[in-house]
Amino acid sequence: MLTPFNQYQNTQVGTASPEKILIMLYDGAINFSKIALERMEKKDLAGKGKYISKAQAIVSELMNTLNHDVGGGIAQRLEQLYIYVIDEYINANINNSPRALENAIRILTVLRDSWVEAIDIWKRERDAVPPSVHQPGYVAGQAR
Repeated sequence: MLTPFNQYQNTQVGTASPEKILIMLYDGAINFSKIALERMEKKDLAGKGKYISKAQAIVSELMNTLNHDVGGGIAQRLEQLYIYVIDEYINANINNSPRALENAIRILTVLRDSWVEAIDIWKRERDAVPPSVHQPGYVAGQAR
C-alpha cells in the first residue's frame, strides 16, 4: 500500500522533465551517500552498507543511461567518473573509509551543480528564440 508520501513521490517523478529527473537522481545519490557517512561515523555497518548500496545503484543507473552515440567524449568522461565513484563506494564499504565517501559526494555534487548550470543555460537559450521559429511553416527571413 502506498503512503501519501510515496504517492507524492511517484507523481513528482512521473510528471518531471528528463532534466529534473537527472537532478533528482544526483540529489538521491548525494543524500544516500551523506546518510551512509553518518551511519559509518556511528559504527552502524548495516546502515552504512544499505545507503552505500542505494547510492551506488543510482550512479550505476546514471552510467547505464549514457548515450555514447550522442554524447561522444562527454559520455565517455562521465562514464569514467561514474566508475571512479562506484570504486569509491566499494572502498568506503570494504575499508570503512569516510574519505572515499567524501570523495564520492564531492564528485557527485560538482556534476550535479554543472548539470544545473547547463540546464539553466539551455533554458535561457531556448527561451531567447523567437516564438515564430517554433511554429510550423516558419521560414527564416520571411515575414508572415
